[in-house]
Amino acid sequence: MTDVKSADYGVLSDAAFARAKQRIGIPQRLPNPPHNFEVTWDGSRQFAYGYGDDNPLYCDPEYAAETRWGNLIAAPAFLYTVGENVTPRPTPEIKQILKGDPFAGLGSYQARMEFEWWRPFNLGDRVKKMKAMVGVLDKKSDFGGRSAHETRSYPFANQDGHPIMIQRGTWINAERNKSKKRKKEKQTAEPYTPEQLEEIDACYAAETRRGSETRYFEDVNIGDELDRKVKGPLTTTSIVVWHLGWGMQLTPPGNFRLAYNIRAKAPGLFPPNQLNVPDTVQRLHWEPARAQELGLPTSYDYGGLRETWLCHLVTDWMGDDGWLWKMDCEHRRFNFIGDTSWLSGEVVDKRQEDGRNEVHVEIRCTNQRGVVTSPGRAVVLLPTRNAPVELPQPPADTMEELIDYDVRRIAAME
Repeated sequence: MTDVKSADYGVLSDAAFARAKQRIGIPQRLPNPPHNFEVTWDGSRQFAYGYGDDNPLYCDPEYAAETRWGNLIAAPAFLYTVGENVTPRPTPEIKQILKGDPFAGLGSYQARMEFEWWRPFNLGDRVKKMKAMVGVLDKKSDFGGRSAHETRSYPFANQDGHPIMIQRGTWINAERNKSKKRKKEKQTAEPYTPEQLEEIDACYAAETRRGSETRYFEDVNIGDELDRKVKGPLTTTSIVVWHLGWGMQLTPPGNFRLAYNIRAKAPGLFPPNQLNVPDTVQRLHWEPARAQELGLPTSYDYGGLRETWLCHLVTDWMGDDGWLWKMDCEHRRFNFIGDTSWLSGEVVDKRQEDGRNEVHVEIRCTNQRGVVTSPGRAVVLLPTRNAPVELPQPPADTMEELIDYDVRRIAAME
């Protein structure tokens, strides 16, 4: 581990960049087993319910069997619950390269999350996953000074090795003492009036899903609005129900003795609560007191939850016969307990390229104060009246090759 007393701790030096770049393209083992090793009816349904989606394509095998897919498929964001580690154990040389964190002590925040899907998560798939840093760019920070833009890729494949999708995340690392201090967010939800709650309930009551009614490419126009959705007001119960389908993610799975076994190896994952009882670091998402200890006014949601909401907005609009090919988004503001997120979007472009009928949309989550918390973009493939959607091809045939592809792609940006 990095010595916190060393001269390099918290400093974005040439040596830190050199150490980080040694890791580029090297697969790293995943820290925890997945919530689901296999795509099952129950797993797919419980995940969809956790973010408020009862789409029968994801929840009803009999309905799904009559669609173009021929079987139940899981929602695009189901990626968060699956992914069995297939990275081989590192050699002593690789283990040494991966030891410690070159950017330890720096301020770090997620800048962007991207997704690209090539085939569905089919019922019965046993999904595999890898992880690797694929690029480190030396850039000037938006807050002043030098910053390291670190991109990690997570390719997914089925049991036959066929790529399903890839997730890419970019984190920005910068020296804390050279960054302008961001004003701490203090705005939290006020008690809702009956009229505000009625507006939210009216949106729930009017929620639409295209479903089996095919949306054709010919019928889409630039400027068309996606049917609005609402998520909220966010409650602690919302977070609990989300975890039922999502799993724990950050904290290794298990309770009581199993949690003790983890805590014995990694006590830092379980800081004591107000009763001096060790409890997961994740509790700041449902325990306001823990969030307040860290300088936040109350608990808040997960970025992955908002990404799933944006997927829901798009998949309900495109219908069973469409395909969500690409999506990316940023998380710019907290979404605190009590906040309500309004999901909206509009078509900004449509084009036909390489046999694809692409519809480009801009999408966003906006809170009840009118602040856009998570803007994003998506590319949807729609059928024409003459031909169904053909699934896009991945840029490589294996997970290892997908990592190499991303390494080359990031290197070309330098």
